[in-house]
Amino acid sequence: MTAGCLQGWRVLVTRQPEQAAGLAEALRREGAHVIEVPLIEIAPPADPAPLRDAVSRLADYDWLVFTSANAVRAFAMELSGRALPKDLRIATVGPSTSEVVVDTLPGATVSLTPAEDFRADGLVAAFASEDLQGRRALVPASARARDTLAAGLVARGARVDVVSAYRTLTPADAPRRVAAALAEGVDVVTLASPSAVEGFVAACPPAAARPRALVIGPVTERAAREAGLEVAGVGGAAGPESVVSLLADLTRDR
Repeated sequence: MTAGCLQGWRVLVTRQPEQAAGLAEALRREGAHVIEVPLIEIAPPADPAPLRDAVSRLADYDWLVFTSANAVRAFAMELSGRALPKDLRIATVGPSTSEVVVDTLPGATVSLTPAEDFRADGLVAAFASEDLQGRRALVPASARARDTLAAGLVARGARVDVVSAYRTLTPADAPRRVAAALAEGVDVVTLASPSAVEGFVAACPPAAARPRALVIGPVTERAAREAGLEVAGVGGAAGPESVVSLLADLTRDR
């Protein structure tokens, strides 16, 4: 990859500002024109009682399991600075989620995370060395979370409580901002979750040509293809440099 390899490229970045900062900066360093239009906003769960109840009974659990940074932040808001039980172990889906755990939960350390497959399946596989028979696990998650993780842990003998910690919504101004970006021209759109795919497709004007998509992970790839998007590349993790590298590969095919 050469310096300035994305000169002249117009890249639509759809993550929330606090998550997109590193990617936007990396893209601009390589000369890309970055258009930031968040397609997801985080809202409290429709019913906060299950999360509140689970947090009040943390001592009942052996494992606290996170599949996203948003879940960690939502859980931390409910925990409200209280200390975690000493014997409660924490598992995360990957390094970026682990980083938010350490930064957000007082005194927390992460006991388990996948070595490379940073998704629910990889997290289930990471538990292979753990005896889960009869163990209790709390999984704060999106209201739209798939059941892959819970099913995998239950199959190994765990008792799993999945509670809605947050909802993902499409910002009200997304259609206007996406339409404006597409009207000016977009070479590629970056999408990091199925919710972002859904939000992007819904925000696109009916007659507008859709740009190629660079997606993060196989679940997002499947959602993008099912939505009729042309997938130009699939990243295995959400790290900025890996996304820039994938985009740089596209410049050779332009």
